Amino acid sequence: MRASLLAVVSLLRHRAALGNIHSLFTQHALRVNAVNGKVDKSVCRRAGFSVDGGTIGNAPNHDVERENMKVAILGGDGFCGWPASLYLSDQGHEVIIVDNLSRRAIDEELGAESLTPIVSIEERLAAWTEVSGKTIGFCNLDVAQDYDGLLEFLTTERPDAVVHFAEQRAAPYSMKNSRTKRYTVDNNINATHNLLAAIVESEQDIHVAHLGTMGVYGYGTAGMKIPEGYLDVQVDAGENGIVEQQILYPSNPGSVYHMTKVLDQHLFAYYAKNDELRITDLHQGIIWGTHTEQTQKDERLINRFDYDGDYGTVLNRFLIQAGIGYPLTVHGTGGQTRAFIHIRDMVRCIELALNNPPARGERVKIINQMTETHRVRDLAELLAKISGAEVAYVPNPRKESSENELHVTNDTFLELGLKPTTLSEGLLHEVEEVARKYAERVDRSKIPAQSLWTKQQQAGVPDSVASDATDTAQA
Repeated sequence: MRASLLAVVSLLRHRAALGNIHSLFTQHALRVNAVNGKVDKSVCRRAGFSVDGGTIGNAPNHDVERENMKVAILGGDGFCGWPASLYLSDQGHEVIIVDNLSRRAIDEELGAESLTPIVSIEERLAAWTEVSGKTIGFCNLDVAQDYDGLLEFLTTERPDAVVHFAEQRAAPYSMKNSRTKRYTVDNNINATHNLLAAIVESEQDIHVAHLGTMGVYGYGTAGMKIPEGYLDVQVDAGENGIVEQQILYPSNPGSVYHMTKVLDQHLFAYYAKNDELRITDLHQGIIWGTHTEQTQKDERLINRFDYDGDYGTVLNRFLIQAGIGYPLTVHGTGGQTRAFIHIRDMVRCIELALNNPPARGERVKIINQMTETHRVRDLAELLAKISGAEVAYVPNPRKESSENELHVTNDTFLELGLKPTTLSEGLLHEVEEVARKYAERVDRSKIPAQSLWTKQQQAGVPDSVASDATDTAQA
């Protein structure tokens, strides 16, 4: 027994001594093999290393208690994944990004770049090492299509946790046409199921934290506070009396994208029940804001700022519109009430979720990741008052309720210590300044929302913009 213990201690010391070598292998793999949109499994292989012919980490993940975790971030080059990766690295966790850079490819497809200039993944990671002294690994892998590569990655790297951002995240893009609908379903469902199946096959105890959406609940008026995932119900069982149960809150998706998140929920429920996987599903509100403490450290670390009609989130879109003198485009009556969360709170919530996982055998832990709700027209009027911008009520490209109330329970993160960043004039000005700084990068033709839910809907183009386009065409 003593000999075995000494062997384990020796192995751990050896691993610590080789930590820098592991980082160098990862960075070398990154520099040589990170090819946009192309899977290269050798990147994943070289991210691991061996001692005496065996891969370090073959012991179960939790044999040795560690203050910090090894975390794989699927989709770590994206809008949520990038700031989350930097934040977790900054807190001392060992982070590896797994991404096939598909979001960059969609930029090219749509002809709509981020408002903020995004450098290559190689430059991003090199900049982070330069300013922080920490290293983030990278594996170029399509988790939705390369199951064998994903399994090999998990077997080699043996992460304590996986944060799953690797899904097509935009509702309008998912409704654009039949191809984008099919891509969204294929990518999102395959990515989730491949991850769950690979964890089972790898025989590891890996905690999965998944970024879901408040949209699984739907945006009708519930007439009550929406609970965190589960609803207490009473069933009239006739002669057996009233039976009390707790079920998943009935879903009501409003797009193909939201539907994939609903399907994710059922995959999670099954694998938690059947294989006792530890899963946390974060039902997130709409993100606003640009900077986190980490992304402000260097211009090369700046996060995406999407303003186009497919990927731009509503409040960020209002802010760029105000910043460049474009009408604030309110869809329909603007009576849609939505849940919001600042990007700084999002990254903090990810770590809180990782630090408080469910136990094996427990049901999926569902947490509402939002801090406040606002009606869309109220936000537009507030920004118009602050900035002097014009508000334009335009046709709604979406098929949805024109007015709704939204009341949400978000007790879990508050009880875990989250101190919410709420909407304030100062923070709105901060984002508006970002918009003004990069205003020359804006393609005004990409601002209107033009992906239609059905043929009966119309594009959300302001009359003044449409008439200007007509005048230009006739000139």
